[in-house]
Amino acid sequence: GLGGAALQLHAAVAVLRTAAAAGKLSAGKAVHAHMLRASHFHVVLHNHLIAFYAKCGCLGLARRVFDAMPSRNPVSGSLLMSGYASSGRHGDALALLRAADFDLNEYVLSTAVSATAQVRSYDMGRQCHGHAVKSGLAEHHYVCNALLHMYCQCAHVEDAVKVFEMVPGFDAFAFNSMINGFLDKGKFDGSVRVVRSMVGQVEQWDHVSYVAVLGHCASTKELLLGRQVHSQALKRRLELNVYVGSALVDMYGKCECACDAHSAFEVLPEKNVVSWTAVMTAYTQNELFEEALQLFLDLEMEGIRPNEFTYAVALNSCAGLAALKNGNALSASAVKTGHWGALSVCNALINMYAKSGSISDAWRVFLSMPCRDVVSWNSIIIGYAHHGLAREAMRVFHDMLSAEEAPSYVTFVGVLSACAQLGLVDEGLYYLNIMMKEMGIKPGREHYTCMVGLLCRAGRLDEAEQFILSNCIGTDVVAWKSLLGSCQVYKNYGLGHRVAEQILELKPNDVGTYVLLSNMYAKANRWDGVVKVRKLMRERGVRKEPGVSWIQVGSEVQVFTSDDKNHQWINQITIKLKELIDQIKVIGYAPNFAVVLHDVEDEQKEEHLMYHSEKMALAFGLIHSPEGATIRIMKNLRICDDCHVAIKLISLVTRRRIVIRDTVRFHCIEDGVCSCDDYW
Repeated sequence: GLGGAALQLHAAVAVLRTAAAAGKLSAGKAVHAHMLRASHFHVVLHNHLIAFYAKCGCLGLARRVFDAMPSRNPVSGSLLMSGYASSGRHGDALALLRAADFDLNEYVLSTAVSATAQVRSYDMGRQCHGHAVKSGLAEHHYVCNALLHMYCQCAHVEDAVKVFEMVPGFDAFAFNSMINGFLDKGKFDGSVRVVRSMVGQVEQWDHVSYVAVLGHCASTKELLLGRQVHSQALKRRLELNVYVGSALVDMYGKCECACDAHSAFEVLPEKNVVSWTAVMTAYTQNELFEEALQLFLDLEMEGIRPNEFTYAVALNSCAGLAALKNGNALSASAVKTGHWGALSVCNALINMYAKSGSISDAWRVFLSMPCRDVVSWNSIIIGYAHHGLAREAMRVFHDMLSAEEAPSYVTFVGVLSACAQLGLVDEGLYYLNIMMKEMGIKPGREHYTCMVGLLCRAGRLDEAEQFILSNCIGTDVVAWKSLLGSCQVYKNYGLGHRVAEQILELKPNDVGTYVLLSNMYAKANRWDGVVKVRKLMRERGVRKEPGVSWIQVGSEVQVFTSDDKNHQWINQITIKLKELIDQIKVIGYAPNFAVVLHDVEDEQKEEHLMYHSEKMALAFGLIHSPEGATIRIMKNLRICDDCHVAIKLISLVTRRRIVIRDTVRFHCIEDGVCSCDDYW
């Protein structure tokens, strides 16, 4: 009778549900076999069978059941589509929709729209939206949220806004999707509007809302709002959630509050690789490179396995310190753990080698990459440019165009730097005024500053001054300092004095400008001018920052400060320096007293020059490194004229390659020749 059939149906459904939960394929198959023998079709039972096979991962069998059904309802399609979607087979889910012979309800449509988001199919998503409108389901909660997410994933935020405006009241998922959609496209004005409209409903935020709003604060550097969100999270104990905690770490790091980032990290009861990487990133972004590397060691001690992003952050910290040996050790570790080929790791390796003065290793990594992105190309182009290898930089740029990789804002900073080194004024103007415009890249301060450097390098100083004034970068100290340095090179002291006055109006405590101005007076034998500059420095309380250089020999980093006679190796260093200076005097070295600001006798000036930090670091390197090894030195200021000449001559007498990274560029010195062509 009917009662017995209903009972049998109920029992079969119960068995299928239990078998699905336990993953018992044989029990479900037995029900299927019984159904086939009974040859009585019931859509509800067949739907449960589809759900059972989908849950057990047997999508082929689920599809066979679906195809064999004489009639279907929306649940049939929804279950199979969900099965495809949860297995990552979004293409199959969409193919099912195209061939649909069942009615579309809100569940089917939201599953289909979610699948189009996963495969980034904007056209298919629009078609689903059209179905939703026709069937009166466009304003349904599930469908609205799925459409919002799809438009954001497909980078059509404008369409997402139209859907968002139709969502009644507050919906956490909708708000989260909109914030992330705007942030992904870099449209911070849009995310500001959404965040402001969310603030009143903070009680209804979920943990994803906190992560999204903190992401907005990080991107826009809105520290005050970030702190307010943090206090709300504290009230709800959400700062202990690993995702919210990691977002807090990221926000404080990007807002230049490394201590607060560390505090947010410390309170996390369970720290995962994401939270460790976030706090390392916060330190690296705030130039606390040694602390970031220490965290990497702590992470390994805690038994956390670093991922590709952790390695990338650690390698970028090595780049900040020019710590080549540590970078090599990290590279070897990444090989062992299988992360070496990852795009982010390779990009960080290029950056680390380029900033550690080993551009040939950077090029080797670049060539061995299985795939490259715009960051890879930019890193190697800028690396070559900073090493004074402008022709190589331009060659790689042309290779980039041939590979059909679209250049970015950063690419043209490297290209214009290379043009500046080669004195290619017409080419530089072409890239700035024509090529960038064609590619939709708006020139910025860095590009204009490079163009100033290019005109200066070509000796066109008056044009450079006009270029600064006509391109609204008259408040850019870097552009004016580039012109001031060139005034010294080309002995245009009249313009130099005017430029120096302009810089000191903008930045009255800029020590480098006082030094360059004093040097120009000295070179013009205007000793009254030198006295005037020193008097001005005293009156304004401006002190020359001591030169600091550091060098890594073995696992030890040795730091030297100019005129520091208390270093533990000072006796050996003094002997070595005297020996080197005697050797280079024979081949033409004469101390350049013009760079000494102290008002003392020549003999004292010579001693002061001998104890410049880069010379002390070089002497230490020569004493403690193997014969013929390259010596790599970092300096906190620009290398002075005297040290530049002396170190070129020392490279000749010692037959060593010497690489110095100062605040402006790399000086790769070999056989008495520097990669900067003595311009810097």
